[in-house]
Amino acid sequence: MILRYLFSDLSLEAIIHIVILTIIALLVAITIHEFSHAFLATRFNDPTPGRAGRLSLNPMAHLDPMGALMMLLAGFGWAKPVPVNPMYFGRNMLQKSALVAAAGPLSNFTIAAVCAIPFRFGLLVWPSDTRAFMNGGLETLAFLLLLMITYNLILGVFNLIPLAPLDGSKVLPAFLPRPAAEAFYRLEPWGPGILMIIIVLGLFTSFNILGTFIGPVVNVLSGLLVGERIF
Repeated sequence: MILRYLFSDLSLEAIIHIVILTIIALLVAITIHEFSHAFLATRFNDPTPGRAGRLSLNPMAHLDPMGALMMLLAGFGWAKPVPVNPMYFGRNMLQKSALVAAAGPLSNFTIAAVCAIPFRFGLLVWPSDTRAFMNGGLETLAFLLLLMITYNLILGVFNLIPLAPLDGSKVLPAFLPRPAAEAFYRLEPWGPGILMIIIVLGLFTSFNILGTFIGPVVNVLSGLLVGERIF
């Protein structure tokens, strides 16, 4: 995401401010996402996240340096996956695994909805000029909330793609008939490779996962939340 600003006519000071606000938005989105996985797994009697130090709101417990950099630059990336052992879940293991996986994206959608409240009730004006945030005060706050909404929606939608290791690969099987779920699990090892191919294609062709799949969904969600498009 930040790449478009690096090649704009913005001043160095403005770009530095944008980077700082973007880092804040990313830290909140990633931390709450991963903590939500850990929290719900723990509620289902799995001690694994706690033992791994992931039942924490400390961003450093969840950050993957390369994944965070990709999120900062390109608009999507990854954090350290929360270790979960479904064997602790007991009955309804498949459904509980799906709920734990869905907790991350749902937390992101919740954060985006909360950040949209000031815009929806007219307390803040949706930023239409990138440079306006340099004025400080409410305009800076509005730009920060715009970034919070953007990254949380991107993170939530991206992680619901049903390809391993994304959360969607654990959510989808809970809605499939047993034979279809078993077939899906057999394809799971291919997920990371397929996902990587899709991302690489976006670098060298006009096919872009953000613009083709995620962007339109994010625009629909942002339209529902604040009545504005993000992309």
